[in-house]
Amino acid sequence: MKWIFLTCFLVSNVVFGQKIYWSENVKLNWDNFKSKVNNQRGANVVAYTNCGWIYSYVKSSNPKAPVKIEISTVFNEDKSWKDVKRINDYVLLHEQKHFDVAELYSRKLRKEIAENIKTSSDFDRKFKTIYNKILKEYQDFQRQYDGETKNGILEDKQSEYNRIIAEGLENYKSYKSS
Repeated sequence: MKWIFLTCFLVSNVVFGQKIYWSENVKLNWDNFKSKVNNQRGANVVAYTNCGWIYSYVKSSNPKAPVKIEISTVFNEDKSWKDVKRINDYVLLHEQKHFDVAELYSRKLRKEIAENIKTSSDFDRKFKTIYNKILKEYQDFQRQYDGETKNGILEDKQSEYNRIIAEGLENYKSYKSS
């Protein structure tokens, strides 16, 4: 019996240990970047953060029944990469902000869902459209963030984005994951 428990524990650590769920109290560190492959290409790419959100839902075949949707912001350790020769705390802060942006857009998605989806019928009619809209905004923001900060090289722009991201998280704090 002990062996079954130990085996299940080890397997669950491997399966679930490669994702970090966003929390105000947990910050990324360089050990979290476990991929050996830089698939981003580019001389100024020092690290890559693979993050976003995952969702699950429970709905009924009854169109008037309430629906339950959960959204979590995740960092994928096995898909996140670093150049060990060029990393530093400043680069780590830039990468943390990518993860924070994912949380910001998770909160925006939660808000849209809370305001627009109450029933299974609402889910069927609206979820995909809302999801795709927020996903596009999220992807555009991430590209703009890297572009305007030159992947964190422009310190004044990085400071500006640090403020914008912190304000966004604060503005949507009532949509934190519970």
